[in-house]
Order: sequence, then structure tokens, then C-alpha cells
Amino acid sequence: MPDIFKASRAAAACLAVSLALAGAAVPSQAQEKVTIGYQLIMNPWKVAIVDGAFEAATGYDIAWKRFDSGAKVITAMASGHVDIALAGSSPIAAGVSRGLPITLFWIVGTIEDAEGLVVRDGAGIVAPQDLKGKRIGVPFVSTAHYHTLFALEQFGIDRGEVELLNMQPNAVAAAWTRGDIDAAFVWGPALSRILETGTVLITAGQLADWGRPTFDGMVVRNEFAAANEGFMCAFVRTIAAADAAWRDDPGAFAPGSENAAKIVKLIGGDEAAVAGILQRTGFPTLEEQAGPAWLGGGAAAALEATARFLKAEKNVDELMPDYGVTVTDAFVKAAIGGC
Repeated sequence: MPDIFKASRAAAACLAVSLALAGAAVPSQAQEKVTIGYQLIMNPWKVAIVDGAFEAATGYDIAWKRFDSGAKVITAMASGHVDIALAGSSPIAAGVSRGLPITLFWIVGTIEDAEGLVVRDGAGIVAPQDLKGKRIGVPFVSTAHYHTLFALEQFGIDRGEVELLNMQPNAVAAAWTRGDIDAAFVWGPALSRILETGTVLITAGQLADWGRPTFDGMVVRNEFAAANEGFMCAFVRTIAAADAAWRDDPGAFAPGSENAAKIVKLIGGDEAAVAGILQRTGFPTLEEQAGPAWLGGGAAAALEATARFLKAEKNVDELMPDYGVTVTDAFVKAAIGGC
């Protein structure tokens, strides 16, 4: 990796941002613009977006761009229109395998029970084998798609025995309401909507226990990271603080709370569902991020396993010799040191 990912340089470059965080004048280098992509996924840092916390911490002019799926995120990053963005481990693995110059630097959330395969009540699906002949909605090239195919494999069901329909989350919820699909593998807030008349058959957490963990992560274009190390450290500190606010006081995200209202204001959904969705997701601390389970090795292993699966599915042509070069803990370590 280039030396931009060495924590020592990242920490030194954070000095200017540290002054801004302390209330000092923001130096000229921090008067920059950045485009950051987010998805319709409930997590604590959506509150920080609404509050303008990232702009306050970095001094940068941030253009926030909404995406419906990780596949669309990767396409936008490939075009150079987005500098930093959230994507699931499956589209990240696909992107880096195709040579996209991006690096994973933060685990937004371990998916656990925040995604699941839900079957419609009354559709006659009680056991996995009942999925045969059914219509399943899922966003293709997403973590949910990856887990759908893995689940079918584990159930001994050939993909030709089900009808997989490529739908974005909002489209999944709409199709469910119309009765066009019998099952869906998706995340919240669409997950909460279909659960009103559906039952979880298996969760992402259970499939992770079977050897296929998935996660949502923040990725950055390498060129931007090299030129904006101070911003990167301050960004990590801000997103970590948002996650800590949730861990320290989950009640502050309860129905009727300001935090729940802010999340729904940004991405839609039901305020009453916010706390439940957050509880189904893991938000690693700074120290856990840097540990062997995630940026210290586990994330790279998960990306490699996902990429191998995608290659078998003919979604990528080649595998990288080392997925560790697509992951860095440098900015996390710099944030731990205080930038």
C-alpha cells in the first residue's frame, strides 16, 4: 500500500483538523469539498449527517449523495463522482476485484440480524424446501444477494428452482405490498415493513455463523485519501462518536426521540422501528475496528471469501492475490491517538 495508510503520517496530517475540533480557525487546506455516499440503512451516524457534525469536525464542504444499493455506489465511485461511500461487503469485494482503486477504512456495521430472508405469511413457506417455485426479491450484488445464494446452497436448492428478482429495497417493499413476491432478503427500513406480514426464515447473523460473515463498510478512493489524510482521521472520529452515542444510551433513539426523528428525516421509514433495527446491528468500537476481527485481518478475509463466491457466480472475472491491500486500519489508529 502507499504510505498514506501509515498511521504515523495520518496522525501528523490530522493536526490541522484537531485545531478545528478545538475551536481554532480552520486552516486553508481544510477548505475543501468532498462527496460522500450513504444508503437507506439505519445507523447512528445518520444523526451526525443531519446535525452537520462532519462539516463542523472537518471544515470541509460535504455533498451528501443518497444511493439505493451498494452496486450503484461502486459504479459512482468508479466514475470518480463519489469520494467516500457506504457499501456492503459484497459490492466492495466486487469493486476491488475489478480493480477499483478504493480502500475499506471503517466497518459501519456488522449485519447480524439487520438483514434476513423473510417469507410471506400465508405463502405456504414453512421450511427452506418450501422456497422451491417461489419468487424472491433481493437487490443483486448486495450482501443480501450474496447471503441469498449461500442460503439456497446450504438448503440444497438449485437457483433454477426459485425465481430471483432484482429489486432495490423500496421496490421490494412495494412488490411485497402488491403480493408480487413470496419472499425477500433485504435490510431495514424495508425489512421492518415486510415483517408486518412476514416471518424470518433465516438471518444474516445465522448465515455468518455458518461461515459467511457480511458487513457494511466505508470505502474511500485512494487518490482522495492520499490528499486528505487529516479529513479522514476527523471523519473517523466523528462516525465513532456517533456510534458511541448509541452504545452509551440506546434510549436516546427510542420512538419519539430526536435521534429517531433525524434518522427517519434523512432516509425515511418509521420512527418506531429505529431502535429495533439498530439493536439488530453491531457497531464496533474504535479498538474493535483495529482488532484482528475487522480491519486488522478479519475484514480482508471476509472480502476474499466473498470474492471467491462472486467469481464462482461469474460476477467477477479474477481474484486479487491479497485482499489485505484493500483494507487499512491507519485512520482508525490515528483517531485512537487523537489525530
